[in-house]
Amino acid sequence: MSILSSMYTGISGLTAHGQALGVTADNIANAATTGFKASRAEFQDIISKNLKGILGGNQIGRGVKVGAVNPILEQGNVDSTEKVTDLAILGDGYFVLRGSDGETYTRDGSFHFDREGYLVTNDNQRVQGFMTDEQGRIVNKMGDIKFPRALIPAKATTEVKLDLNLDSRVEPNKKFDPKDPYYTSHYSTGVEIFDSQGNKHLLTMFFNKIADRKWEWRGMVDGKEVTGGKPGELTEIVKGELEFTVDGKLQSQKLTRSAINFSGGALQNQQIKFNFGDAIAEGGKGLDGTKQYGKESDMISWKQNGSAAGTITSLSFNDEGVLSAAYTNGETRDLAQVVLAKFENPEALFKLGNNRFRDSRDSGQAAIGQPNRAGRGKIYAKSLERSTVDLASQFVNLIQGQRNFQANAKTITTTDQLLEEVINLKR
Repeated sequence: MSILSSMYTGISGLTAHGQALGVTADNIANAATTGFKASRAEFQDIISKNLKGILGGNQIGRGVKVGAVNPILEQGNVDSTEKVTDLAILGDGYFVLRGSDGETYTRDGSFHFDREGYLVTNDNQRVQGFMTDEQGRIVNKMGDIKFPRALIPAKATTEVKLDLNLDSRVEPNKKFDPKDPYYTSHYSTGVEIFDSQGNKHLLTMFFNKIADRKWEWRGMVDGKEVTGGKPGELTEIVKGELEFTVDGKLQSQKLTRSAINFSGGALQNQQIKFNFGDAIAEGGKGLDGTKQYGKESDMISWKQNGSAAGTITSLSFNDEGVLSAAYTNGETRDLAQVVLAKFENPEALFKLGNNRFRDSRDSGQAAIGQPNRAGRGKIYAKSLERSTVDLASQFVNLIQGQRNFQANAKTITTTDQLLEEVINLKR
């Protein structure tokens, strides 16, 4: 009977628009949820009844159903925060997580470090990243991001780089006296070096011009710091020669003596390379590093690669998702890089709750890699992505859904009245 079919049609409308109201209510409830994407209900009509068989036309609809609930994957606003571990994605990527239920994904970057040092979400899923090797280089080996709590070991100095100017105008008229080094040298300066136990030593370097375009240099430390030395007296531990071209470029550099034997149980005969620049004799151009020009001798810059033992003082992320640690010894090291996942059809990701997703057959497999590569999006440090829910438009949808629900309810009450009339006909 057609009256009964109208009842079923009205019921389908109540069911569908009730579900749509649920979608709108879910959007409104998550208006403040970090990284949340608003969804919408998409309706489909139910197969119609043909009044003239397969000839087509003259069809009666059977109602409506919710065909799909799809997220609207637009970029949410990125707000700055003061928390170091807050991360936001600008683009299509997802953070990769690992926990007891396997690998999952999220846009919610409100992370923190747990008591074991792992970077985790608010429901204790561990954030995944690419690890670093011993030299601090990012390698494509994915694992849990964790910062080390132990001391980083001391590192003995193996190279000292120096950029100086040695005054070409001085006369080679001074004979170096180790007991009176400051007055018997043409120029002196100091650098710091570290032994194998991380102890810092002041190395005073003395330069003497011994001929035109040729210099001799010595490195000396307090005798109490080296094996066999006398406290209060400078002891020579390294010695070398420098030679320059007629236009002041570094022609050659040579280490003629090395006896670096620090006391206190440190490594004996420590090997340190003293690099004064790209000497021409070594295939360089003589332009980078130490030179000899007609101006006052001076140290332009220097650096060395040793360090003392140290503990972490602070952690920070940069906009490439790289986690770096600053240590008490002045070192800064990269620890890991947050990875991002991209999907061919992210709308088909399966919601797990707690702002997490799992891949599905329709979403495709996760393409995991570094941020800002292959369309995965860029990471912003000290930032969070806001929900994409627009409350104004959701309230409009709420009113429309309410009217649609009420209209379908009216269909059912009208049908009920007609059925009552049919029953009364028999009476």
